[in-house]
Amino acid sequence: MEETKEHWEKIYKTKDLKEVSWYQEKPRPSLNYIQSLELDKDAAIIDVGGGDSFLADHLLAEGYSNITVLDISEEAINRAKKRLGKKAGKITWITADAGDLKLKESYDLWHDRAAFHFLTAEEKIENYLKSMKAHVKKGGYVILGTFSEKGPEKCSGIKIKQYSLHEMADLFVEDFEIVDSENIDHITPTEAIQNFSFGIFKKL
Repeated sequence: MEETKEHWEKIYKTKDLKEVSWYQEKPRPSLNYIQSLELDKDAAIIDVGGGDSFLADHLLAEGYSNITVLDISEEAINRAKKRLGKKAGKITWITADAGDLKLKESYDLWHDRAAFHFLTAEEKIENYLKSMKAHVKKGGYVILGTFSEKGPEKCSGIKIKQYSLHEMADLFVEDFEIVDSENIDHITPTEAIQNFSFGIFKKL
């Protein structure tokens, strides 16, 4: 974990917000998916790998009051806290490796855009999925976004694991039903196109 953590700390210490490929001023796909679920405003939401994403900002603006942001990089979380100012106190912040989670709470929504695909070791993948399935409430949802089979094979110099929509669905065969899935192109700040697989799943 330490080498991975050091890598991400360096990224967030040396790159500007708009220099990273995953930057979105308004994370429209994720927000659209979340709005479609019509969750209560006090629903427990966790953004895994959220870093200094703007998703939490927009969720707060829309009235959601029980938000957790988890990331491996303390620097990323500190950047988000600084940007949010006093509003940062309304969010629960967790610094942890997505492949070795030890969560205490359960969630109505588990959101992950582009964290899961960095897990390539089977043990890490299994740990992530086990934790996710254990900490999503019955009737709760998972929104998962990864690079598709047509997307990049690396991100920030790290090899990732691609998932087709079918491969992603296979992860949720037990205990979940598919609500929706689609491929979406993300345009990076350098105008490169990255194809994502997105899925929404409901825990039975």
